[in-house]
Amino acid sequence: MSDPKAQLLDAALLNVPFDGWSEATFNAAIRDSDVEPTVARAICPRGAVDLAVAYHKRGDAQMLAALKAEDLKEMRFRDRIARAVRLRLEVAGDKEAVRRGTTLFALPQYAPDGAKLIWGTADEIWQALGDTSDDVNWYTKRATLSGVYSATVLYWLGDNSEDHAATWAFLDRRIDNVMQIEKLKAQVRDNPALSKLMAGPNWLASKIKAPTRFPKTDFPGSWTAPRD
Repeated sequence: MSDPKAQLLDAALLNVPFDGWSEATFNAAIRDSDVEPTVARAICPRGAVDLAVAYHKRGDAQMLAALKAEDLKEMRFRDRIARAVRLRLEVAGDKEAVRRGTTLFALPQYAPDGAKLIWGTADEIWQALGDTSDDVNWYTKRATLSGVYSATVLYWLGDNSEDHAATWAFLDRRIDNVMQIEKLKAQVRDNPALSKLMAGPNWLASKIKAPTRFPKTDFPGSWTAPRD
């Protein structure tokens, strides 16, 4: 049996370029699919907003499937990250659906949803690439990649270059910038004077743990109380 939300999403995508992720699009999706209106409202209580969320998550799933089919063994780690972001944009396909989504999630009432979706994409990429961090780095990695991804999406939406060559060059530059930050952090750690200066902040950061260490909690992270 087909997933009713998937049916609604497929039908909605035909109207999104014209009406955006709107109530009109949702009503058209109900009309054009085989999903009963009561079922549609039950699985998508916010209408097209929930379909926009589903569209983004579908893209994440497609990106992960494509990434698993890639041979990444010979790639530098920064190139693996770039490849994952590129695959995520390539599977998105319909620029107008993405553009309408960015407009929707820029609205104040839906901005938290948009931020959560971008964070989720970054998390999926890091997990797929084998990230094992369980401290503050868990957060900084995802926050940094979220910034790279969101900036690249906006650039991609306005890119008319052949095969989006300008977007991929932009992505490489953003990742190079991140690598420079990581290099600077390593230099600070290796410098006796600077490492002493950062001892306090580093101690504080060491008390922050990734949420995966505490899967039963509802909090995004945790604080370990210092021992006496």
